[in-house]
Amino acid sequence: MEKIKVAVIGATGAVGQVFMWMLADHPWFELTYITASAARVNQTYGESVHWLLPFEMPHAIRSRTILEFNADAMKKEGVKIVFSALPANVAAEAEPLLRDMGFFIFSNASAMRYHNNVPILIPETNLDTLRLIEQQGYPEKGFVVTNANCVTTGLAMAVAPLRKFGIKELSVCTYQSVSGAGYPGLSSFDITDNCIPYIGGEEEKIEKEIKKILSFDPIVDAYSVRVPVMFGHLEAVWLTLEQDVSIDDVIKTWDEFREVPDLPSTPARPVLYDAANTFPQPKYAFWGTPNGMEVYTGRMKKRGNKIGFMLLVNNLVKGSAGGSIQNAEAFVKMYGLR
Repeated sequence: MEKIKVAVIGATGAVGQVFMWMLADHPWFELTYITASAARVNQTYGESVHWLLPFEMPHAIRSRTILEFNADAMKKEGVKIVFSALPANVAAEAEPLLRDMGFFIFSNASAMRYHNNVPILIPETNLDTLRLIEQQGYPEKGFVVTNANCVTTGLAMAVAPLRKFGIKELSVCTYQSVSGAGYPGLSSFDITDNCIPYIGGEEEKIEKEIKKILSFDPIVDAYSVRVPVMFGHLEAVWLTLEQDVSIDDVIKTWDEFREVPDLPSTPARPVLYDAANTFPQPKYAFWGTPNGMEVYTGRMKKRGNKIGFMLLVNNLVKGSAGGSIQNAEAFVKMYGLR
């Protein structure tokens, strides 16, 4: 079956690299057009990019030429889907322009995340919100779909199947890797042998987005800390529940969590629990099939009607580019684009 032609804009940053890696041999999508900053135009991807991921760059993308950002040229090449890894301030201008030209935008940026007719989509948790694209004018017009903040994505995955127990309060402390700050990110003088107990805007995003994604309204409190590890965001979560449930009830609910159609980037078990005292850890961030798309939970505790646990999300894959690719797959599946 003919593949759908796609573009990646902002292809050389940390999130852009994950887009390139995951699209290099995607079964549904053909990587047709890539852009980066003006200084990189006409360079090959292999010579231009400072590769950050913990494995070799795929050979299929090394010789790709970086092109200028030109919506007309993308149209001429037959691009239908655009994956955006742009900074929020740039995305705020570029994404509406592309949408108005009829492109289907799947964005990692926060620029349009809080528009009422723009889904913050995580297919396993709120697939029905994808239909908000019809309020943007689809199928006659283009649209924008965003994925959540990387921490919120992992949190939503673990919490979504537990909504049936009634969640009154949610508190979370996050321990976020340096790759979440992008490249070049933080100075080594600031983060080496150190933790920074503030990430600008992060706590507000978590508290706001989790409610929109899961369509509920508990009390939400968050602290966010930057820690000196490369990949993976660790989160310590406490839920105050309306029902008195056991630890076994929660684990069973995660084990049975299957609420998404069969998509290439969706793991068979999206939330995996392990009872080992040392699980999960950031060094497991790229585990799983597909790599980095599973959310890991562990360290379960029960205090009355409160349940506590730790979780790990790959901030660049499930929490960023991989989530956007999965969102595009969900769109293709739901609307029969293939």
